[in-house]
Amino acid sequence: MKLMGKSALVTGAARGIGRGIALELARAGADVAINDRERTEALDSTVAEIQAMGRRAEPVDGDAFARASCETIVDRAVAALKKIDILVSNPAYNRRGDFLEYDPATFDRVVAGTLTGGFHVSQFVARHMVARGGGGKIVFISSCHVHTPYARSVGYNAAKAGLNNMAFTIAAELSQHRINVNVIEPGWIDTPGEHEVFGAEAIAKAGPTLPWGRLGTPADIGKAAVFLASDDADYITGTALAVDGGIWLRSAWE
Repeated sequence: MKLMGKSALVTGAARGIGRGIALELARAGADVAINDRERTEALDSTVAEIQAMGRRAEPVDGDAFARASCETIVDRAVAALKKIDILVSNPAYNRRGDFLEYDPATFDRVVAGTLTGGFHVSQFVARHMVARGGGGKIVFISSCHVHTPYARSVGYNAAKAGLNNMAFTIAAELSQHRINVNVIEPGWIDTPGEHEVFGAEAIAKAGPTLPWGRLGTPADIGKAAVFLASDDADYITGTALAVDGGIWLRSAWE
């Protein structure tokens, strides 16, 4: 129970990677504020599963892409849990498309959801942590797209690369306050969203082609988040942890 007595806010946590992170933080002892855009059955299900572990879980619906809403999300999380020791910023939005035909409004939406939203929520949480004193942990969920410019993902690739550099800048500035700021770079993770995009059959075929022989799971990312949010990672800040099953190593066999 490495996180016993800690309170966490996870954005985009109703399903997929965010849900996996919230569950693993709770298993490690943390109380968790669960954010998603709307109060849905999926959000309530995640809350109920955490409560069944004997941990406190608070649903905090709100748009993590918009600044005013981010402020409300953080205020509600602090009001419910009395403090935020850990932030896992997980909002993201992606629409694939050919660069020559890519809709500028969609590009702006991808960047706002994947990069700018992370700025807003982390700034509000960091202000809370600095005012409270005692340090804190901020973890941004990035992507293996930072290293591989996958075609038809111009907005997402750009936003995730920017997210990493933003996180490292924040880490530099918050080190004096003993707030660790790090990044997790997931590879291909088996989530509902991936099934919606690629279909179950394609995903089943893809797993054996990856170096580790399978897609990652939300729990894989959640366990990495627990490590970075724990005292075990006290001397780690301004770094990126790839949790990708060695996906970039595929080129070694081509």
